[in-house]
Amino acid sequence: MKFDILTLFPAMFDGPLTESIIRRAVENGYVDIRLHNIRDYATDRHRVVDDAPYGGGDGMVMKVEPLAACIEAAKRDRPAARVVLTTPRGRVFRHDIARELSRESELIFICGRYEGVDERVRELFVDDELSIGDFVMTGGELAAMAMIDAITRFIPGVLGSAGSAESDSFADGLLEYPQYTRPAEFRGLRVPDVLLSGNHAEISRWRRRKSLEKTLQTRPDLLAWQALGRADREYLAELKRAFSQ
Repeated sequence: MKFDILTLFPAMFDGPLTESIIRRAVENGYVDIRLHNIRDYATDRHRVVDDAPYGGGDGMVMKVEPLAACIEAAKRDRPAARVVLTTPRGRVFRHDIARELSRESELIFICGRYEGVDERVRELFVDDELSIGDFVMTGGELAAMAMIDAITRFIPGVLGSAGSAESDSFADGLLEYPQYTRPAEFRGLRVPDVLLSGNHAEISRWRRRKSLEKTLQTRPDLLAWQALGRADREYLAELKRAFSQ
C-alpha cells in the first residue's frame, strides 16, 4: 500500500512512522509512505498557507491554492489514490473502516489545521472525511498517524500472525476479552482456571462471555450494532440483572 501524507509539520511523523510494526512494514516493502510539506507549495515569499475566513470569525483557514497544488503533485504518481481529509466533520473512524481502507492500493491523507480547510478543497479533491472521535485537536497529524497504524495492520504480511488483526478488539464488534500469559500466579492473582484447562470449547465460551461483559460495562453502544445469538442475549440479560442489584 502507498500512503501520501500532506501536512504542515512533517517532522511530527518521524517517530511513529519509523518504529515498530510500521517501520518493519516499510522495510519489508508492504508499505510505502511519502511526506509532503504543504508549505512548499505556497507561491508567495513567506510561504503563507492560511488566511482569515470570509464573513469574519475566529481563527484562520487553510488556503486552497497551496493545498490544491500539493494534492495534484501527490496524485501525479498516485492517480488512483483515494483522498482522505482528517476533520472533526468526518465520519468516525472505526475498525471496519480501517479494514475497508486497507483494500485500497493508494491513500492520500490531508492533515487539516486551524479552523479547517477552504471548502473548495473538499469539493474538488476529497473522497472521504474521517474523524477519530468527538473532540478537537490542534491538527490532523495525530489522527492520520492513528488511522495509518490501524490500516497497516490489515495489510497481508504486515503482522507476524495472519489472524492477529481479526482477533483484536472490535474485530467482531465487541471489546476483546482479558489476556494472560506466564506466570500462572502473580502477587496472589491467578490466571482463570479455564484458560489452563486445555478445554478449547470452554475457553471459547469464557472469552465470548468476557467480551460481552466488558463491552456492556465500557461500550454498551456497540451492542446495538451486533447480531447476537440467543446465548449471547440471555447472558447479557443475566449481566444486566446482576449490575442493577
